[in-house]
Amino acid sequence: MMKYPRRISRPVLTVFCFAITLGTAAGCVATMESKVNLAKPACSNTGQWHDPATGQVLDARQVFAELADKDIVLLGERHTSREDHLWQTQTIAGLHALKPNMVAGFEMFPRSVQPALDAWSNGALSRTEFLEESRWSEVWGYGAEFYMPMFDHARLNRIPMVALNVDRSLISKVGREGWASIPEKDREGVSTPAAAPQSYREALARVFLSKMQHSPGKSSGASVDDANALGTEAKLESIMASEPYGRFVQAQLTWDRAMAEGLASAKRENPDALVIGVMGRGHIEYGHGVPHQLAALGFDNVAVLIPVDAGTVCNADTATLADAVFVVDPAAQADVKPTKPRLGVVIETTAKGVRILRVADDSVASEAALAAGDIIVGAAGKIIKENADLLSVIERQAPGTWLPLSIRRGDEGLDIVAKFPTSFEAAQ
Repeated sequence: MMKYPRRISRPVLTVFCFAITLGTAAGCVATMESKVNLAKPACSNTGQWHDPATGQVLDARQVFAELADKDIVLLGERHTSREDHLWQTQTIAGLHALKPNMVAGFEMFPRSVQPALDAWSNGALSRTEFLEESRWSEVWGYGAEFYMPMFDHARLNRIPMVALNVDRSLISKVGREGWASIPEKDREGVSTPAAAPQSYREALARVFLSKMQHSPGKSSGASVDDANALGTEAKLESIMASEPYGRFVQAQLTWDRAMAEGLASAKRENPDALVIGVMGRGHIEYGHGVPHQLAALGFDNVAVLIPVDAGTVCNADTATLADAVFVVDPAAQADVKPTKPRLGVVIETTAKGVRILRVADDSVASEAALAAGDIIVGAAGKIIKENADLLSVIERQAPGTWLPLSIRRGDEGLDIVAKFPTSFEAAQ
């Protein structure tokens, strides 16, 4: 099992060849132990690696040298952060310079689109073809511009890419009905997840509470609703005893397990390779989620890396956040705007219409008060039967326009208007 804290060690003297310039390496260098400044426990030095427990600056060359000896390296992200994705690209390139035998796995793709990833990494598809055949807008929806540098690097160096996810419909169904209700033939090969540790359950309860507060009336658990007038801890205790929360945890564990199994399979099939996992940081923080499921599958030579904003406090409370954190500049992405219209939802086609599985924070959808579980049956006066119908309408939206939507929320029919931003100037 993984044991935390697991620190990147500080070398006394190390000599090896490496100098990173997004994919190239040259020169032999000697590195000395990094200086410690315990008086400033803040991860404030942009562009540097830090110990999340103390804020101590780590020697980047030693960090990479130790990571190259891991079986699996997990790179967390905030999906809408350009800086996070630049860091991921840099880290993959740096590790590839040290360990050319590499496999890269991505949360962004369900297993069903693996042929598109194979064709792309072998140079058989154009960018447009790759995004179409991988169903990017349908299964992920965040800006492809953020991720293309990683995908381009994999293609350039013929690094195999692995789809780690499952179709959202499985996660959604587990959340509605529970894991035990899903027939084995419908589980997409995912085995029963390892039980969540108590600390993860508590963290998920806070996420669940936040979702409830942003979507009032969505919970079917009376005990949760009755706790609204109580303090946060009382709310969490009530939430953790509710059936909706239990199914929410099962859905999250299914998600974590699927990605862990994808990484484990890649390592078994390529025992000499360094396997990289790119995914949302919520799946890997504090050794929860995917690291926990990997340990249950017998893989504990795993490193967890997470980017943090400059000024983030690093102390005993963050000691087990990750093996190391990299500091990015939040100001560099403050003015980021979308290049094309995006509603900001993850969707699935159902017999009743297009169901919203997830609403992105600070998106057009969140501003319009759309919520997970809503079913879109009409848009701009057109009947919406499947994902492609909705995507086609959205792609025709001009900056600053309003999009009328007809939705079903439970037994209620609602008309909602989504307002798109006035410009699509920069990559989102």
